[in-house]
Amino acid sequence: MNRNFTLLILLMLTSFSFAQPGPVGHLTIFSEDGDKFTLILNGEVINDVPQTNLRVEDLNQPYYNAKIKFEDASLADITKNNLMLTDVDGIFSDVTYKIKRDKNNKSKMKMNYFSSIPVRPDFIPASNVHVIHYGQPRPVVVQQTTGVSQTTTTTTTQTGGTSVGVGVNVGGINMGVTINDSMGGGSVTQTTTTTTHSGNADVHYDEPVRGCGGRSCMTPGNFNAALATIKKQSFEDTRLKTAKQVITANCLNVDQIIQIANTFSFEDNKLEFAKYAYDYCIEPKNYFKLNGIFSFSSNVDELSDYVQSKQ
Repeated sequence: MNRNFTLLILLMLTSFSFAQPGPVGHLTIFSEDGDKFTLILNGEVINDVPQTNLRVEDLNQPYYNAKIKFEDASLADITKNNLMLTDVDGIFSDVTYKIKRDKNNKSKMKMNYFSSIPVRPDFIPASNVHVIHYGQPRPVVVQQTTGVSQTTTTTTTQTGGTSVGVGVNVGGINMGVTINDSMGGGSVTQTTTTTTHSGNADVHYDEPVRGCGGRSCMTPGNFNAALATIKKQSFEDTRLKTAKQVITANCLNVDQIIQIANTFSFEDNKLEFAKYAYDYCIEPKNYFKLNGIFSFSSNVDELSDYVQSKQ
């Protein structure tokens, strides 16, 4: 009995360790006439800066109540309840909606269903699309009214971790097992400091210690799919364009940037990509690690000089 019980517990531990995240859908909204807007889902502001083409990834609810507020105050808000992210079978999809002006009343706006495709992990948004990964923290806004002041903000964000309670009955013996899965989980602490010199009310966005606006890097699954897409390109020029397209819509850590850079055979392309990727790196202080991808010291010096000029 003890042997069977041990085997059962090991099987449960294995299944929890390799459990995959729940299904998610993606939402894209674009303005046909180029009107900038802010999206609110279930009462939560998604984009602080108004956009004309917005993509929200990793939405885990089949329905959302959506509200669109336009930068142009003369345009009427749009409210759409029960905006659907699943198909008729309840499977999450990659859904696109289009905003356009009413032909008979230019201040009245409409948002209609445009298209839907299955969720693809290797999908790469166009470079003109502003991408937001739902649930990731946004920069904090600090408002000062008078004088000179310095504000330090520390934010701790829980990024994962699972605690599971399991009841097991073996041979008439009831036992409770609690499994704490911290692999892939943890917390990120971000400290930012803002100094304001003003005699009137000013609003400033904090500048995070990490690069890429304080956003998290691509998840391993999305990155591996993007890396595979880059490697499929037959020509280096096309591979470089694809790599730039990937990081324009996402943030990467240093190791992910190194993996993409090593897909290039020519050092000139490695150097060009390494320079381009700097603004999208969440840990710019560790960018020196990229020096190891080069065979020529002149390229190491050029990248170092470039990084110094950006600081």
